[in-house]
Amino acid sequence: MPERLAAGSYANSLVVRHSPTEFVMDWALVTSGGGEIVARVITSPGHIKRVIAALEENVRKYEAQHGPIQVPPAPGGGSGDIEPADEG
Repeated sequence: MPERLAAGSYANSLVVRHSPTEFVMDWALVTSGGGEIVARVITSPGHIKRVIAALEENVRKYEAQHGPIQVPPAPGGGSGDIEPADEG
């Protein structure tokens, strides 16, 4: 792994866009002073299904070991920090 990626990037927001051939995920760090995209991941629809399955499996394992994950209310009354992109 390249050293510049080894430390990772912290993100607390995600915007997802898609086309017929790819999914684009923009991970961002949002603070009271604004926000900044810290990573963009582009992948195929088939791979995104495998990613979702891996995340679901790992959440189940995490909750079995640590208990249910508590999801706090979304800021501003929205549905959450993971926002679908506007289509059109």
